[in-house]
Amino acid sequence: MKSATVRELKKELQERSPKEILDLCLRLSRFKKENKELLTYLLFEIEDEEGYIESVKEEIDEKFELVNRRSPYFVKKSIRSILNLTKKYIRYSQNKETELELLLYFCHKLKYFQPSIKYNRKVFTLYQRLKEDCRKKIGLLHEDLQYDFERELEKL
Repeated sequence: MKSATVRELKKELQERSPKEILDLCLRLSRFKKENKELLTYLLFEIEDEEGYIESVKEEIDEKFELVNRRSPYFVKKSIRSILNLTKKYIRYSQNKETELELLLYFCHKLKYFQPSIKYNRKVFTLYQRLKEDCRKKIGLLHEDLQYDFERELEKL
């Protein structure tokens, strides 16, 4: 089965009644956890972006506590998993300030992670790339926000 384009989906949804759209959304939420998480964000958390950021930061903290530190392989794998989770939450928000705040928080947690990432070349390279990505994304923001985020980035 070939998927329809976004344009085709939009056109079809405009022709449906609100009751049919509700049923489609509920059915969609049953199939994948990410669909349900996105709907939860859109319905409940979009109004309180600060609360959303704090809840994501708490989850990042919990995941960093659970990192398997037995070998560099497990450390790298766990950190990649946390980064993927962070990026998933960033995709839900689609807000540049939220994206930068969460990425900078992730970098901060990574910098002070024990055992030090300086001894794990792949994780340290990941950290350097994330900092560079943050630097590029800061340039796209309003000047006042750029200054605030630049100061945060300098601390890393």
